[in-house]
Amino acid sequence: HPRYLGVMPAYSAADDALTTKLVTFYEHLKDSSVPSHQATVLLFDPSNGTLKAVLDGSVITAKRTAAVSAIATKLLMPASAEVLCILGAGVQAYSHYDIFTELFTFKEVRIWNRTREKALKFAASVGGPVRVCSSAQEAVTGADVIVTVTMATAPILFGAWVKPGAHINAVGASRPDWRELDDELMRNSVLFVDSRDAALTESGDVILSGAEIFAELGEVLKGTKPALPEKTTVFKSLGMAVEDTVAAKFVYDAWSAGN
Repeated sequence: HPRYLGVMPAYSAADDALTTKLVTFYEHLKDSSVPSHQATVLLFDPSNGTLKAVLDGSVITAKRTAAVSAIATKLLMPASAEVLCILGAGVQAYSHYDIFTELFTFKEVRIWNRTREKALKFAASVGGPVRVCSSAQEAVTGADVIVTVTMATAPILFGAWVKPGAHINAVGASRPDWRELDDELMRNSVLFVDSRDAALTESGDVILSGAEIFAELGEVLKGTKPALPEKTTVFKSLGMAVEDTVAAKFVYDAWSAGN
């Protein structure tokens, strides 16, 4: 059945942090007020195993995922990016919009969602002007940066639509038999991932297209692989437990300092 419970433990020696995130993932067949992803992060004391805090993992997941996409975009997007396109209007659409409009200067932001009402609600509730598009193709055509944050199980973004040199952050389709991007786009773009191991076992976009992974994002940050912003690039984001660990420790430390 299309329902999952994920357990994501991680330890960061650099941050002296030990966490486990529990995340439920329910594919809602009908529109629901309940988010598809719900999560809780447990923060432990690495020295003795004591539970120190229980944190809202849904907020942490939304913000850390968008932050990683923003890092990838800073490294991979074309130099004169002017148009941002978001496909999807859920929690991740909001978090990506917030950080992308804070860090980058786009002349136009477009959104498309299967349910137009959700796209209209998104456009009305965010801080800046957003153009609601009637089709994914309309939203994507001419866009410099594209973010896919959908519940799609079959491709909704096609290579024939994508402007040469554009950068795509592919965040949805987190199962090995689910897709957001078609074969043409996957095979004709330079593919970056957060984790090779995860991408080759969890990402239908990577597995089913047979696309070759060029680099992990960490390799670009360390300077061992080039970013290639002049090329059409795809960053396939699946999320890593250590991102939740670092984020949870950051939140806990900020809370502790205020108390």
